Amino acid sequence: MKPREAIWKCIRSIDLTLLGLLYPKRCPFCDRAVLPGEGICKECAVKAHFVKEPACMKCGKPLMDARREYCRDCGKKSHAFTQGKAVFLYEKETKAALYRFKYQNKREYADVFAKEMAKRYGDWIKQKRIQAIVPVPLHKRRRKKRGFNQAEVLAKELGRELGIPVLTNLLIRVRDTRPQKELNEAERKNNLKRAFKISGSIVQLDYILLLDDIYTTGSTLDAAAAALLAAGAREVYACCVGIGGDG
Repeated sequence: MKPREAIWKCIRSIDLTLLGLLYPKRCPFCDRAVLPGEGICKECAVKAHFVKEPACMKCGKPLMDARREYCRDCGKKSHAFTQGKAVFLYEKETKAALYRFKYQNKREYADVFAKEMAKRYGDWIKQKRIQAIVPVPLHKRRRKKRGFNQAEVLAKELGRELGIPVLTNLLIRVRDTRPQKELNEAERKNNLKRAFKISGSIVQLDYILLLDDIYTTGSTLDAAAAALLAAGAREVYACCVGIGGDG
């Protein structure tokens, strides 16, 4: 390394350290400042419930019975995506963290979520030969109101962690659908019909990872995956931050 490059690298390192002291990162579960290099604070690390095995072989929900392969939902219906994973059980602490992430502009949480996702599922993602990460899009009206798409912010962080391209404009939400949490299962399916379209060619993309913040019944991921498969993708996988329990 040339002397000038070494000096600039040192200056940049000092600047980043000072920036970290002035604007420290925050634990997504309690929103308190954390030490440099720390993601989830020690107190919250024991409160946040990570998804562990046994888990549904289709959607990734944790299972109470290790003898079962699928959760109750996946045992009764098929999905467009091949397989899904999730990092945290969608309980009190995770719900609060994702609410702040989405509605209180806590975009810095994406770095912590992506690092945990890469730590737990990075090998799985590579084994599936994922060629691109695609965030589940928001409709333009909802994105304008919120100011950003949380799935896109998360996807960019995960792509940076794993060195995988992120295609933020490949999948477009063309219908401003009602929030899925307000609907029952039958209404969710009808709500998402023809909600997504592809903006370009994906001829060279066989294996795609869809990214979203929350998994409930999988209706949103199914609709998005179906659009990608219809456009030529061979297999679509999914990964989320939070997921509900089995039943």
